[in-house]
Amino acid sequence: MSTLPKVAWIGLGIMGSPMSENLVKAGYDVTGHTLEREKLDRLTAAGGTAAASVAEAVRDADVIITMVPASPQVEAVAYGPDGILENAQRGALLIDMSSITPQTSVGLAAAAKEKGIRVLDAPVSGGEAGAIEAVLSIMVGGDQADFDEAKPLFEALGKTIVRCGPHGSGQTVKAANQLIVAVNIQACAEAVVFLEKSGVDLAAALDVLGGGLAGSTVLARKKDNFLKRDFTPGFRIDLHHKDMGIVTDAARNVGAALPVGAVVAQLVASLRAQGDGGLDHSALLRAVERLSGARV
Repeated sequence: MSTLPKVAWIGLGIMGSPMSENLVKAGYDVTGHTLEREKLDRLTAAGGTAAASVAEAVRDADVIITMVPASPQVEAVAYGPDGILENAQRGALLIDMSSITPQTSVGLAAAAKEKGIRVLDAPVSGGEAGAIEAVLSIMVGGDQADFDEAKPLFEALGKTIVRCGPHGSGQTVKAANQLIVAVNIQACAEAVVFLEKSGVDLAAALDVLGGGLAGSTVLARKKDNFLKRDFTPGFRIDLHHKDMGIVTDAARNVGAALPVGAVVAQLVASLRAQGDGGLDHSALLRAVERLSGARV
């Protein structure tokens, strides 16, 4: 019998599926629930167990992990008679790894405390590749004791694991992360169009840029997307649009100016309005190409 905690995993999307499978590989007993039958089949094929509902998944779990698109989905699976808070056992640890507003995380922690359930907000960065390779950056908000208890589990999912402060802090840091990533992708996209229009060997240029101060994880991860115009979603424009709304709103609440971030948020919104919301966020290149006169 394993001494590892029993895990319920809610949300088996682009990120949730490989992350839950990495827990199975690490020896955890994982029961999952999601809306897509094929995702449940994928989990069972990897050695996990499928549950027909949230309530069924969480009933006997020591740790419950949610990885869903946004605040409304977190609230939908957490609250109500069929939700996590009404069906999880007292003392369970709820780890929300979705990217949502800090206010939602703080509210969830308060509501869960009344039910005897502990909460960590633990959003991640690294995209689909980072999830598959178990090298995610995990930014955590919540009590130190709960973080310490969850640390072995986090280590099966990522490499950079940091408690950033009380409830909501992980989401605040994730919002900052998404700001930096969006601005970085936009800068890379502009550079790509500039280089191509100048007649430079793009592959050679990106190689040398990656080795200097202009190098970044974004450039390394997205270089092939730019070169091949392959915008298969690792992280969709739709989700980055949501995240730019989170950081814009959070910054306004604390009185922080985001002049460049505001421009990039509008560019992301524009790309989404043009029908590219389902593409990878590296598709910001398409927006720059349109502005530069190309038909895409």
